Formats: sequence, structure tokens, C-alpha cells
Amino acid sequence: METTLWQVDAVTPDRDTIDAAARIIKNGGLVAFPTETVYGLGANGLDGRAVSKIFEAKQRPADNPLILHIANKKEVFYLAQVVPLLAQVLIDAFWPGPLTLVLPKRNIIPAEITAGLDTVAIRMPKHQVALALIRQAGVPIAAPSANRSGYTSPTSAGHVLDDLNGRIEAILDGGSTGLGLESTVLDVSGPVPEILRPGSITKEQIEELVGPILLDPGLSSATQAPKAPGLKYNHYAPHAEVVLIDGESDNVVRRAVEMVCGYALAGLKTGLLLTDETWDKVEKDHQAAGIQVAYAGRIGSRRELNKIARLIYSELRECDKAGVDIILTETYEDVGLGSALMNRLLKSAGYKIIK
Repeated sequence: METTLWQVDAVTPDRDTIDAAARIIKNGGLVAFPTETVYGLGANGLDGRAVSKIFEAKQRPADNPLILHIANKKEVFYLAQVVPLLAQVLIDAFWPGPLTLVLPKRNIIPAEITAGLDTVAIRMPKHQVALALIRQAGVPIAAPSANRSGYTSPTSAGHVLDDLNGRIEAILDGGSTGLGLESTVLDVSGPVPEILRPGSITKEQIEELVGPILLDPGLSSATQAPKAPGLKYNHYAPHAEVVLIDGESDNVVRRAVEMVCGYALAGLKTGLLLTDETWDKVEKDHQAAGIQVAYAGRIGSRRELNKIARLIYSELRECDKAGVDIILTETYEDVGLGSALMNRLLKSAGYKIIK
């Protein structure tokens, strides 16, 4: 299969290009497209056979449910059996946007979407290309991230091409994504809402509107399985081993220098992904200044976690391109957007943290 790459304007996408991509969706094919979070791999969400092609292209386990993407808030009532008042409050506040709601499903939803569960995950993206494609296709679009299963999520069309070239019909290239982390997934099918995956819509923001909510304890545990079936699998991981260094920046610098030198003696190449504040200390440290790394990534200031979130997947991929064996990076406070960052980094590192 030859994969077609179409350039599209992220604000005013060309109608002819969107029409061509929508025809692929209608005919049961796969199209990768940008959202405000990461690139998604889309298929007709009401066609079980088309949805099965997503699993084949990504080599994704069949018990890992997908998210349905819609272009109009009212469509949620067509797909969900019940939409609680609390969910409607959140829809009004955060849709379109990076919030996915898990709701009781209607029978119209193919079993391939839900992995046999009686709930379905739905969101309305905030990206003009995604919305135009969904509207033109005339169906909800099922779309996980457009990458090989378990690998670092794609934030550019180039990342998608690296992973899925020859495995899907087309890619809509709308440039780099704005947020860089997947949507927050909130289960509102039970008595108390529960975050199954943190994202840029934070626990704190949600609680401001609806009061206390739960956080799945399996998200930050290496031993307790998360409640969302698909999250039991490895996610967000580059080919290189990832190790997190915890503590203040002085400790991060000291430990990073020790580890880089030790790995070098063992003949291993190291990549460093550090914040501006930590790099400033590395550059002032005479011992650290002499260390040799295969890739040095400056990923932004701790005062701008949104920038770090936008860059982290791309930088992990750059480490792989540089041929590193080990990637060393640092931890973040587990609040707000830091919770989403830590969730992704812990999963990518297999929960390996050095104090």
C-alpha cells in the first residue's frame, strides 16, 4: 500500500483535500490526521471491519478500546445511552477540547471500538482539520494515536510517516500539534467521576466545576493495574531505555553526570532531556561540562510545563534517531499538567526512578 501525504492548512483546510480523505474513511480505509493533542489514526467508527484495520496497522492489542471523535456536541446523545447532567456540564465547559468522556454505550457502537465493554469513550477535538474531516465523513471517527502500538505518540506528520508508511492510505499534514499529550480520559459512567488517563484538562480544573473526583490509583503504580484495559500495556516508550532522575536540580545534575560517565565506560550512548533550569546548572558545573552525550535536549522551563508537554514525545523520538541506548530525564511535581507529564514519563520508563 502506498501512503499519500497531503499538506493541509491547520486553520482553513482545503476542501478538496478533506473530501478526498473523507472518501477514504467512508470506504473503510485509514487516514491519519492532526488534533490539538497528538495525531490520530482514523477509521469509520460505525464500521467494525474498518476499525479492525486500525488494530492491524498499529499492531494494537484487541482489548485496548478506542476513542470516538465527533464534530458536534449533540452527537454524544446518539452514541451514548445515558449522558448524566454532570457530563453535560463538562461538555459545555471543555468541548471542543482535550477531554474524553467514558459513557454507557448504545448498541450502534461496534464491539471493536469498546473491546467488549458496555461503555464508550467520546471526545470532540479542537482542531479545524479534525473537525472538517469528521463533518465531511459524516460519521464518528474512531482514532487512537497514529503510531505503532506502545511507541512514542506522534506530534507531527513525519512521526506518523516514520511509523505507518505503507500501512495506511493517507496522512493529513497539518503541522505540529499544539498540546503534545493525549486527552484527559474521565469515566463518568459511575456514581463518582474518575480520571483514567490524565491530560491537559487537569483534575483541579474538573473539580472546580463538579466537585471531588477520583484518580485511578493504577496510573502511578508499577504493580496495580489501571482500570482502563488498554493502559495495562506499555505506552509512550521510545526504543531506548528511559530512566527518571528524581529530586532537586542539583541532585539531578550530580546523578546524571555519574550515570553518563558510567554508561560511557560500558560503551553505551546516553541522551539527556533536561529542563532549562537543570541545563543551566550542568553548564556551570566543570565536571558536567566535560561529559559526552549522544543527544542533548533542552525541553523548556519548569515554569512552562505546556512547552515541555508539547516537546517531550518529539524529543524522545530524536533520542532514538541519535542512536542512544539510555535516555535520562527528570521528574515533575504530580499536580496539574505535571500529573499528565509524570504519567507519560513513568510509563515510558517502566517506572524506573533513580533518587
